[in-house]
Amino acid sequence: MTEDQRSRKALVPEAKISYDQALKAATGAVSGSKGVSVELKRGSGGKPEWVTEVAGEDGKAGTVRVDAVSGKAGAPEAKKNDDDDMRELADRLKRATVTPQQAAATATGRKSGTVTAVELDTNDQKKEIWSVDVVTKNDWNKTTFDVDAASRKILREHVDRD
Repeated sequence: MTEDQRSRKALVPEAKISYDQALKAATGAVSGSKGVSVELKRGSGGKPEWVTEVAGEDGKAGTVRVDAVSGKAGAPEAKKNDDDDMRELADRLKRATVTPQQAAATATGRKSGTVTAVELDTNDQKKEIWSVDVVTKNDWNKTTFDVDAASRKILREHVDRD
């Protein structure tokens, strides 16, 4: 087993709160926001936490850390974005008609496992995608799916066996 696999094996079972529960807590902490990303990490003190990014319609983004055991959202931390970054993020959110939950459902429909990250991004073809990481508990590999943020079509699938 690789170091990454051991790390996932230690972290994933500790999280009692799923990615979608964490996103709900994070968007609840910032009124009118939408989820941009969520990732399971080992937080300070060694506890598992979901690090989320949320943004309003204006593209103003912030980070909300959600305890992966209790589901409690911490205080939002504003990100320092310039006007161009905010406009770009607002436009990407508008073009992303697929929700993070729909993208994750598409990915787990292809490969059963635990969603450990979802992030709105653009691929090399400048297409909005949701990048979804799914960890399988039988081998602790991580598969990353690029899901089209408009059609839910899987554009890319990559298995990380490290």
